[in-house]
Amino acid sequence: MELLNGRYTLDGMDLLNLASEFGSPLYVYDTATIERQYRRVEKAFQGVNLKLKYACKANSNQAILKFLNKLGAGLDAVSIEEAELGLKAGFSASEILFTPNGVSFEEIKKGVELGLVINIDNISILEQFGNEYGGTVPCCIRLNPHIAAGGNQHIQTGHIDSKFGISVHQVRHIERVVKSCSIRVEGLHIHTGSEILDSSVFLRAAELMFDAAQQFPDLKFIDFGSGFKVAYKEGDVTTDIEELGNELTERFNSFCKQYGRELELWFEPGKFLVSEAGVLLVHVNIIKQTMATVFVGVDSGQNHLIRPMFYDAYHEIVNITNPTGKQRIYTVVGYICETDTFGWDRKLNEVREGDVLAIKNAGAYGFSMSNNYNSRLRPAEVLIHDGRALLIRKRESLEDLLRNQVNIDI
Repeated sequence: MELLNGRYTLDGMDLLNLASEFGSPLYVYDTATIERQYRRVEKAFQGVNLKLKYACKANSNQAILKFLNKLGAGLDAVSIEEAELGLKAGFSASEILFTPNGVSFEEIKKGVELGLVINIDNISILEQFGNEYGGTVPCCIRLNPHIAAGGNQHIQTGHIDSKFGISVHQVRHIERVVKSCSIRVEGLHIHTGSEILDSSVFLRAAELMFDAAQQFPDLKFIDFGSGFKVAYKEGDVTTDIEELGNELTERFNSFCKQYGRELELWFEPGKFLVSEAGVLLVHVNIIKQTMATVFVGVDSGQNHLIRPMFYDAYHEIVNITNPTGKQRIYTVVGYICETDTFGWDRKLNEVREGDVLAIKNAGAYGFSMSNNYNSRLRPAEVLIHDGRALLIRKRESLEDLLRNQVNIDI
């Protein structure tokens, strides 16, 4: 988002004009940022056989999926529905890694029927998989490294109390199941969580993976998940992708020589690719001053962007209507009948009723985690691509809320 000649733009498109044309609240994404982030990872790891699997849960709009497919990405799907969305967007089944958690074996069987790459994260499912498909369908195994990634505890997935993955200390148990059921293990997977700042976290996980890999002679890839941290405010420390690329590439290539053949190195970036590509535009409904606080009430809430309330996540907020106004302190809140705050005690250029605010870093886990609480409607989505603003999701209507309700006489 840039301020050009007194107007805020995203990839050259005037955001106030978009709010006027498409209404608010409104999610706006730009493909230029997505491609820039994608190419950055590619360049950082150009010394290995790299495969990027976009984490669909970050933003599953078909237009986003189609664009990433065009860039050459595969897909990381955590539900059978995400996998089906990926297939509809043009991904081949062999490009989709299916990593569900806590699902029944029936969902795993659906994944096999679709031809997905199956990633198994617990011993029980591994045994069922072996009994059903041993010797015929290969799989990947997700390990829990017992490494805390750092950052928000809600988005760590590799610590000792995490529900994700099979403990690295159970590799011997995995070996027994694999041998007994003649399972062909073609991949190992690890994911420590989001907001990894230090490349040493990846390197520590890598050493655990390389040790475990020696027990599986048929590997084709090792998947390090993701967790690359993006900046949410000025001065934020972020993951140094280039440093990580240099260090992990060297160590991975060394391991491949020891292993006896070249393997593919997989990552599953989601937030890193789409977060900075998106903004949420909201209109100011009211200015409400209390004895202690000046509230800015907007036409959106945690039903559209839950991250601030759910994760205590910081999203920068900008008054794009009044970019040169005097700065004052505001607390920006939503219209949901709950404590529903986008930002506490923020310095914003003077806000007036009717102004438009832009909430930044809204491209990931915004719309995909949205809901209809309070029977509020979900917003429209617009994609900026090749100098055009394209509507990629219509704003919901009351009919959408009623669509699956069954009208009965009581």
